[in-house]
Amino acid sequence: MGHSVVVRARALRLVLSGLNNTQAARVMGMRRETLDQWSRAEGLSFTRGRYATLTSESRVRAVAALERMCGVDPRTHDDHDPNAYTDSRGHLTECARGVIFHMLMQDKGQAEIAREIGVNRTTICRELQRNGGRDSYVPQQAQQRAVKLKARPKPFKLASGCRLRAHVVAGLNRRDSPEQISAGLAIKFPDDEQMNIAHETIYQALYVKTKGALRHELTVEKALRSGRVNRRPRSKLPRRSNSTWIGPEATITERPAEVEDRAVPGHWEGDLVLGKGNQTALITLVERTSRFVLIRRLPDKHDATTVSDELIEMVKDLPEHLRKTLTWDRGREMATHVTFSMATDTKVYFCDPYSPWQRGSNENTNLLIRDFYPKGTDFATVTDEEIQSVQDNLNTRIRKTLQWKTPAATLNTYIDVAMTT
Repeated sequence: MGHSVVVRARALRLVLSGLNNTQAARVMGMRRETLDQWSRAEGLSFTRGRYATLTSESRVRAVAALERMCGVDPRTHDDHDPNAYTDSRGHLTECARGVIFHMLMQDKGQAEIAREIGVNRTTICRELQRNGGRDSYVPQQAQQRAVKLKARPKPFKLASGCRLRAHVVAGLNRRDSPEQISAGLAIKFPDDEQMNIAHETIYQALYVKTKGALRHELTVEKALRSGRVNRRPRSKLPRRSNSTWIGPEATITERPAEVEDRAVPGHWEGDLVLGKGNQTALITLVERTSRFVLIRRLPDKHDATTVSDELIEMVKDLPEHLRKTLTWDRGREMATHVTFSMATDTKVYFCDPYSPWQRGSNENTNLLIRDFYPKGTDFATVTDEEIQSVQDNLNTRIRKTLQWKTPAATLNTYIDVAMTT
């Protein structure tokens, strides 16, 4: 007959749902004669008429045949011992899968099945999703798959010489992040499990596996943009001081909703780019809609008063409609943000701790500035003219995110529109 257990089980389910052999065969894309042979082999008979269905006696026989076909012990659904349904780690057992199948045949819902087995409803939901859904669930195959996935030790997906490893190395050489590589492979090979990989596995290969052997195959100097070769545990991150000077009204959750979609200009992101020994710095401001950047040098110090004064100078000549809000990190250099807000009528909001993505435009711009001034640069030795040159370079560089327009041209468009209205 040549058809798999899954195909035969699904066809028999269609017959049990009320279809005759002709209708079920059409749904399954097979010959009706094949289903007729299966029906005769199982001793099934149908009522007379155009819409023939299984007789009541044959329905009982069909359910038994389906359970036998799927490897279900008839005794499993009569066993109400909760210890038989999960192992010591809370995983479903073969007995539990038989009960799931039996209750599916009775059209029971996931919540009711979960209560019967004594597990969370999401456990049943995931079990069905992993194994073809309600209409294609075969407990025998589900059990075999579970046993295979639990096998230890698991083979390393990035084993030396495999095709997946070559794709990952190529992505890292393009300076793609592990998450970008993982997403790209899922798009390129949607049906090939051997060519799909979690980004965490790539990080493990760089940080842990055989002391980061994957790094030795790269042609770029740094495997990751951060340049780190070891993970930095959260427990090792510097402690944040109690930022009582921020106030609940200045947290990012209070920021106007119009800031998020970048449709309205005048909302800025800012931060410091620190120089050698954290003694000197640059102030950077990026307008969210146009990506226009303003840069100011702080050659001596970057305390709260100095930063506030410089920020006022940076934005004072901007039109009023282009200075609405400023989103900043939680650094103490903005402790006097109220002074800046009162002088410029620009409301300041602060990101959550360790959440640089909440001001992503500024983070990306600061990385571009690092191309000109790497870490360790002493900004006291850099002139204001050189800083202006870098600012002009970034503002006249076409950007894909702006449909290949420049930040300067984009911002000027908003200024011109405001002047004509």
